[in-house]
Amino acid sequence: MAMHPLLKDHILPLRRYALALTGNTDQSDDLVQETLARAIEGAGSWDPRRDLRKWLFGIMHNTNASALRRRALEGEVADQIGSLASEAVPPTQFTQVHFSETIASLMRLPDDQREVMVLIAVENFSYKDAAELLDIPVGTVMSRLARAREALRGSSAAAPIDVPAGNRPSLRLVR
Repeated sequence: MAMHPLLKDHILPLRRYALALTGNTDQSDDLVQETLARAIEGAGSWDPRRDLRKWLFGIMHNTNASALRRRALEGEVADQIGSLASEAVPPTQFTQVHFSETIASLMRLPDDQREVMVLIAVENFSYKDAAELLDIPVGTVMSRLARAREALRGSSAAAPIDVPAGNRPSLRLVR
């Protein structure tokens, strides 16, 4: 016996039940549609000796329960994301000022020192790669980098800064 013609007799009771479950006409229509789609999809598992009405209401109940669990989970995830976003601390004024001063000091370096400093310290090129890129000997890279570091240390020494332990930049050991 085909189930599809029998479904239309149960649509109105399913709509009433869906409206009672959701309290919203749009959501109840979606729930009825989902229930009927699942019933048609699972028609092979329905035994014609069983009560079709009970089977359909069972599908609706389970579909609604799954939707509620999904919404609750989505709400929890949204709350967690929101709390993570609120825990994120914007950089302190001190950090922003120190960064700006460091960039200004970097930009005051001679071009040859600045480009070596950026390639090695910022872009993580090896001395050899930086030397090949700039077409200069490795020793020249090393001496320019040393002069650039000394100049930056000198500029930061002119304005001593007490950096809180949590805000100290991680430095890379360069060989």
